[in-house]
Amino acid sequence: MAGTTLPTPLYGHYQEEFGFSELTVTVVYAVYAFAVIGVLLLAGNASDAVGRRPVIVSALGCAAASAVCFLSASALGWLYVGRLLSGLSAGLLTGAATAYVMELAPRGGAARATFVATAANMGGLGCGPLLAGVLAQYAPWPLYLPFVVHLALAVCSVAVVLSLPETVRERRPLSTVRPQRPSLPPQVRSVFGPAATASFVGFALFGVFTSVSPAFLAESLHERNHAVSGLVVAMAFFASTAGQLAVGRVGVSRALPLGCAALLVGLALLAGALWWDLLPLVVASAIVGGSGQGLSFRAALSAVTDASPADRRAAVISTLFVVAYGGISLPVVGVGVLTGPIGLEGAGLVFIACMTVLVLTAAGYLVRRPVPVRA
Repeated sequence: MAGTTLPTPLYGHYQEEFGFSELTVTVVYAVYAFAVIGVLLLAGNASDAVGRRPVIVSALGCAAASAVCFLSASALGWLYVGRLLSGLSAGLLTGAATAYVMELAPRGGAARATFVATAANMGGLGCGPLLAGVLAQYAPWPLYLPFVVHLALAVCSVAVVLSLPETVRERRPLSTVRPQRPSLPPQVRSVFGPAATASFVGFALFGVFTSVSPAFLAESLHERNHAVSGLVVAMAFFASTAGQLAVGRVGVSRALPLGCAALLVGLALLAGALWWDLLPLVVASAIVGGSGQGLSFRAALSAVTDASPADRRAAVISTLFVVAYGGISLPVVGVGVLTGPIGLEGAGLVFIACMTVLVLTAAGYLVRRPVPVRA
């Protein structure tokens, strides 16, 4: 997962190298999310049929190929292909690896397994920009060394996965896997609506941070240190991990509305940062908004997992990720489109207003109908 956010602090370098606009940055970023959604729809349940290990190894292969594309980048097209492969990797990995961790957990360890799975997702996403930012600022070859490190990590990960046991006992041929429409078992639907809405907003906030925050820091705040921009993005993901850890204490029923409240505060802080051009508010927004995303997303994942039948669990998890990655892609491109006519700050404020409406809708539903599950 670190490879999917690795280019974040490097987009400024690529803009200087290839001469493209901020809109192109958001489109390059969104290609990844669209690839994730495509894989989840076409093969989100593949690991239910062929097994967890083959799908995860395939995902790591795509991650390695993505690193090779960035290492070979001599034109904008290489970035599109690299992001596409990175999206294929994440799409194959999310549902399969999450279900795999839960199935490998010992009896009574379901809550901890949920935390490990979501923390691995968010922790990895946070490590990507931090690693790339530090290497780009303080080491040579800023457009190459981060991807060499990522390629080495991907190879090591393949060796680790091959040493683990397979948890799918009744495996079927790959030919039995069919594209799936986003559909949910009846017992999941009442939980899925507010859970998916909160996930959409949380991931949208992350999408804006990882695609345009380095440009905002450089242009509006004159902060051009790649390590700083990488750290700001990483703090949002690390705060998400902390928020996920807190779910075990507050319970899923309370974590979802609390997560929505924290998302609202994070959006308000981001609006203040855009309006007054203040770095401390950007940092505060990353921490508060990230913790809200962690609270809401782990609670959402726990809720839909608990409500799902075992034979459709990976498919339901993949459906939740489809909605979440829709949040990463569509609003980000919208921000990129609006940046031209109204500027980056204005586009950000429009984004915040739209996300606020969604969060308030989910929170209002949860106040009337709390999620009836345990942490």
